[in-house]
Amino acid sequence: MDTTAADILTRDVPRRGRRRPPLLLTLSASLVGAALLLPVLYLLIRTLDAGVDSLADILLRGRIAAIIIRTFVLVAIVSTASGALALALGWLIERTDLPGRRVWSVLTVLPLVIPSYIVAFLLISVFSPRGLLQRIAAEPLGIQEIPSLYGLPGAAIVLTLVSYPYPLLTVRAALRGSGRALEDASRTLGKGAWSTFFRVTLPQMRPALASGSLLVALYTISDFGGVSLLRYETFTWAIYVQYTSYVDRTAAAALALVLVGLAIFLFSIETTVQRRQQRDEIHRAELGGVESAPMPLGRWKYPAVALCSLTMLIALVIPMAVLLYWLVRGIGAGEELSAVWGPAANSALVSALAALTATIVALPVVVLAVRYPGRFSTVIDRSSHIGFALPGLVTALALVFFGARLVPILYQTHVMLVFAYIVLFLPLAIGPLRVSLLQVNPGMEEAGRTLGRRSLEVFRTITAPLLRPGILAGSALVFLSAMKELPATLLLSPLNFSSLATDVWAASSEAFFARAALPALLLVCVSAIPMIFLIGRMRHTQT
Repeated sequence: MDTTAADILTRDVPRRGRRRPPLLLTLSASLVGAALLLPVLYLLIRTLDAGVDSLADILLRGRIAAIIIRTFVLVAIVSTASGALALALGWLIERTDLPGRRVWSVLTVLPLVIPSYIVAFLLISVFSPRGLLQRIAAEPLGIQEIPSLYGLPGAAIVLTLVSYPYPLLTVRAALRGSGRALEDASRTLGKGAWSTFFRVTLPQMRPALASGSLLVALYTISDFGGVSLLRYETFTWAIYVQYTSYVDRTAAAALALVLVGLAIFLFSIETTVQRRQQRDEIHRAELGGVESAPMPLGRWKYPAVALCSLTMLIALVIPMAVLLYWLVRGIGAGEELSAVWGPAANSALVSALAALTATIVALPVVVLAVRYPGRFSTVIDRSSHIGFALPGLVTALALVFFGARLVPILYQTHVMLVFAYIVLFLPLAIGPLRVSLLQVNPGMEEAGRTLGRRSLEVFRTITAPLLRPGILAGSALVFLSAMKELPATLLLSPLNFSSLATDVWAASSEAFFARAALPALLLVCVSAIPMIFLIGRMRHTQT
């Protein structure tokens, strides 16, 4: 949706791309683009150094084919389930007279703040063979064993619960931008609600739904914590095991390179679908839309409220309730609460550094792409988005090889950890900044230069204050993502450095659920702060 607004606004921007960008801007953006490509290039070099025969031996093993199939089965299930749920919720919130629409519009997005590894450890604590449910049902019902959710069922449930907000946000944005004129015309011609939905509404939603589902697919193949705790072997888990179990880590690099290919393939599909979605939205914006009253649900009102309530119960209420249960139990068992404040401070510090640095680094890339469009700026812009398509484990593994071999002075330092966060999450800072800059009239900047001010002074006094909304939104997104990031933090953290994410992982992987409860709860609460800020901005923009 943001990019669509950018495309529309670009029509009114004078063609100033023929002017040469300042040398400092060009050098800064080039340095950013080169730095972001460094992990992938080094991973490629490291893998090819092993030789073609060794590489073929690794990649042609039957086990690799099995891992690929398992990964794609999980991707297909999670993408389909999250897309269907997002479509139902988005349509109810944006198109009907659903009771409490404003409340549901906020609550249904909040599961984004809960990392998959937290939901996974909560699911295990409740549904494992000796979990809470089995203990509760053992005496009154005589149930001695419950079905295990380890493997594919548990991984699919967890990833669906934490990833459905991605397609939900794209579907809701598309529904808000499409207007209701075609739907009203369909009903005027005597078509029923279901016929109108399947023949008119759904075809308009397909690009947005496909874009959101592909984001889910990227999230699924990059997930490490959830699938690892639930013992479902995907590429990320196999790479981590290969890296930690063998002296020769070439196999881990080769598997990571395959995962890079899969991620970039999905990312390219997502980009194509997004462009088609942008063209469709521009076309609909040109046609215009007639707003009308929300469609009355009638007797379907209660099932609709039940669907929203059940989703929130499973995705939000039960996880938070179980977290509080384990927290109370941990306090009763004498768990030290003070031990968590150090990891909390570490998490907040590195996430804040990543958010600040990513915003600063994104500025030259955005200014070059928006104010000086051309082939060179397009290459830099595309390079800056590569990290978003890479799983955190792959980026971390590449930086482990790079740091240990070439810059050991930076290996396992805060600098390397923050750099990994920037590689992974820089596009989250670029998106809001781009939209904000496109809304700044270039004539204002030109007037400042005409008055004798230098480019840096014009940017500081005129452009930067107008970019404040984009800066805040981008920083919040990077902070939220860095707080939750697990594999990069595990592999690149300094010695004796612990964060909330690594504490949750360490305790839950050893089944110390009470010990994992407080850091998990703190992680969710701290992550919710930028999420609430972003939701508030979304609602302000809509009004």
